[in-house]
Amino acid sequence: MGIPVSQMYAVASYIIKQKALGKKRYPLVLMLEPLFRCNLACIGCGKIQYPAHILRQHLSPEQCFRAAAECGAPMVSIPGGEPLLHPQIAEIVEGLIDRRKYVYLCTNALILKEKLDSFRPNKFFTINVHLDGQRKFHDRSVGREGVYDIAVDAIREALKRGFRVTTNTTLFNDADAAGVRAFFDEMMDLGVEGMTLSPGYCYEKAPDQQHFLDRAATTRLFAGILSNRGRKWKFNQSPLFLEFLMGRRNYPCTPWGMPSYSLFGWQKPCYLLQDGYFDTFAELLEKGEWDRYGMESGNPRCANCMVHSGYEASAVNDTFGSINGLISTIRALVG
Repeated sequence: MGIPVSQMYAVASYIIKQKALGKKRYPLVLMLEPLFRCNLACIGCGKIQYPAHILRQHLSPEQCFRAAAECGAPMVSIPGGEPLLHPQIAEIVEGLIDRRKYVYLCTNALILKEKLDSFRPNKFFTINVHLDGQRKFHDRSVGREGVYDIAVDAIREALKRGFRVTTNTTLFNDADAAGVRAFFDEMMDLGVEGMTLSPGYCYEKAPDQQHFLDRAATTRLFAGILSNRGRKWKFNQSPLFLEFLMGRRNYPCTPWGMPSYSLFGWQKPCYLLQDGYFDTFAELLEKGEWDRYGMESGNPRCANCMVHSGYEASAVNDTFGSINGLISTIRALVG
């Protein structure tokens, strides 16, 4: 498993404490979006469709630190947009590390190599590089040739300097299971700490609406990829969530597990849907109308979603919710 023991211990301790306090809903990962601006126009993403005056704005470090304190999650994922375009991103990362948050900086790596001097290796800091498979698939996904090679070169340099590096792969309906498995081998040979996986979510504003997966196609694809998996593969996510993607488990959506904070505030209900915003995290938890979301709700926008931001927290909660959940996790790790 591609997660350090110290991080697993911190997350497990946090969850056990929340359960001991009797909390029904609690966050695991803060999805902190400091800006929406990006240097790519990925065909499956709708984030850069905001008006120009919005794309020019960004959160201040103080706003980021306040959101992290308000949320209280032990991990902070920093997506975007492209966070390396933020003029104070190094200050934001350092401030979160000082607050003992495990920080995942999500980047397309186009300018990573030139920005590495702004950061320092730390067990609390991981560079999470977006790679949607082998060269052909990734470059098609991001809409520009040569991006895969730039990203791999930047990964090599980051690893050489001692940074923790993981990859983040979003798959669509044209993904080839054999090709994805070969990609995993390549990433392990490259030396990344672990890999994360998710099916794409059908953003309404995404330029390409033809390649999103429905639930049946998702489970077929991931079963083909993850069955009889390579022994050297390491994943930086819950093994029970991977079984969920394969269709072996059913989980309810728990979007409060990975709440999103951006220029507009706390996003309702999750990172993927925009049904309004709240000023505080407490309001989000209290007024989120959670029964309107997830597959069980009948909401058509949730019908095919199996994305990590809705379901991985459910799987992690299962691990620490009972002895059976813990045993199932151990079996998934060694099986």
